[in-house]
Amino acid sequence: SVKHEYKGEWSEKTRLTTCDPQAKRAVTSSESPQEVEETREIIFTYDVEFQESDVKWAYRWDTYLLMADDQIHWFSIVNSLMTVLFLSGMVAMIMLRTLYRDISKYNQLETQEEAQEETGWKLVHGDVFRAPANSDLLCVYVGTGVQFFGMILVTMIFALLGFLSPSNRGGLMTAMLLLWVFMGLFAGYSSVRLYKLFKGTEWKKITLKTAFMFPATIFSIFFVLNALIWGQKSSGAVPFGTMIALVLLWFGISVPLVFIGSHIGIQKPTIQDPVKTSKIPRQIPEQAWYMNPTFSILIGGILPFGAVFIELFFILTSIWLHQFYYIFGFLFIVFVILIVTCAEITIVLCYFQLCSEDYRWWWRSYLTSGSSALYLFLYAAFYFFTKLDITKPVSGVLYFGYMLIVSYSFFVLTGTIGFYACFRFTRLIYSSVKIE
Repeated sequence: SVKHEYKGEWSEKTRLTTCDPQAKRAVTSSESPQEVEETREIIFTYDVEFQESDVKWAYRWDTYLLMADDQIHWFSIVNSLMTVLFLSGMVAMIMLRTLYRDISKYNQLETQEEAQEETGWKLVHGDVFRAPANSDLLCVYVGTGVQFFGMILVTMIFALLGFLSPSNRGGLMTAMLLLWVFMGLFAGYSSVRLYKLFKGTEWKKITLKTAFMFPATIFSIFFVLNALIWGQKSSGAVPFGTMIALVLLWFGISVPLVFIGSHIGIQKPTIQDPVKTSKIPRQIPEQAWYMNPTFSILIGGILPFGAVFIELFFILTSIWLHQFYYIFGFLFIVFVILIVTCAEITIVLCYFQLCSEDYRWWWRSYLTSGSSALYLFLYAAFYFFTKLDITKPVSGVLYFGYMLIVSYSFFVLTGTIGFYACFRFTRLIYSSVKIE
C-alpha cells in the first residue's frame, strides 16, 4: 500500500529511500500510496524486529494454552459429581438397607412353606450364573474392553504427568497405539478367564477372536477413510508405509501378547460360582413395561453420557477445529466419574432386574452402560450440523467415519466397566445368603 522508491539499478543490495533503518527513515501515513497499473513496478517488503522476552523457554506455550473457559470445566465437573452422588445414594440405599433386609430375611427362613414363598432375587439363584447366549462373543468384548481401558488409563496418567505434550498430537496417538498393542496381554487373559467360567473348551478360538475382531473392524473403517483421503490427493493421508507398520505391530506384537495372556489365563483355576446352577432353566415371569430390555438399556446409557458430554464438546472442538486440548487434569476427573457412573447405574438396574426374577443379566449389564455410545454418536451428529461448516461429501464421510470409530471404542470401554461392576455385585450378594 506504499509506493516505495530507490536510487540506481535494482539489486539484492539496493536500499529503499522511503524506508531505511540506517537513515532512520520510517514509513508514515503521509506517504503516497501505491497505484497498481500495468507495467508499473511494485516492490513487496517486510520487516522483522526481534525483541528479547522475559518469558522463559519452558513457559513459551502458555500464551496459546491460556485457559479462559475453566469455569465451564468446573461446571462440567460439578454437574457430573451431582449425577454420581445421586447414583451413589441409590446404590447405598440398595446395598445397605434393601439388600441387608433381604439377606437377613432369607437367612431366617426355616420352614419349607416359608422357603416356597420367597420372592425376589434369591428365587433365581439357580439360574443367575447360567452361561448366556453368545457367551463367546461376550468374552471377546470383555477382553477387548479391558485392553481399551488399560490403554486409556495409562495414556491419561502419562498426559497428566506431562510426558505427552498437547502441541505434539502425533505423540499422543503414537503412545495410544503402542499401549493398545502391549495391553493385548490383559485382553487375552480376561477373555479366557471369563470363557473358562462358562466351561468353554476351545480357548484358542476365543483368543483368535479377541486378537482380531475389534482391531480388524477398526482397521477396515480406517483403511476405507484413508483411501478416500488418498483419492483426494491430500497430504493428510496416512502413508502406505505407516499402514504396513501398523499391521506389523498388530500381527508381530499384539497377537502374540494376546496368546501369552490367554495361556496364563487358562492355567489359572476356574472362578467358582457362589451358588450352584440348576440343570433346567427357570421360566421368566412377564416383565413390567419399564423392565423391557430395550427400554432399560437405553435409559442406562443416559447418565454415563450426561457425566461426560460437556467435556466431550471441548474434545470435539480440539479435534475438528484445530485447537489444543491440554487440560488432562479435568479429563482424568471426568474419566473417574464416568467409571463410577457406569458401575453404579448398571448395579442399580441389575438389582431391579433380578428382583423381577429375570436372571439374564450378563449381556444386559454390558449393554446398559455401553448404550451411552449411541448418545455419543447422536451428539457427534448434532455437533456436525450446528458447529462445523463442512460442505464436501468426502469431509462429511470422514467425520462420521472417525466418530463411528470413537463411538464403537466408547461402547467397548463403558460396556466392560458396567459388566465387571455387575459381575462383582451379583457374586457378592449371592455369596451372602444361605442356599439350601
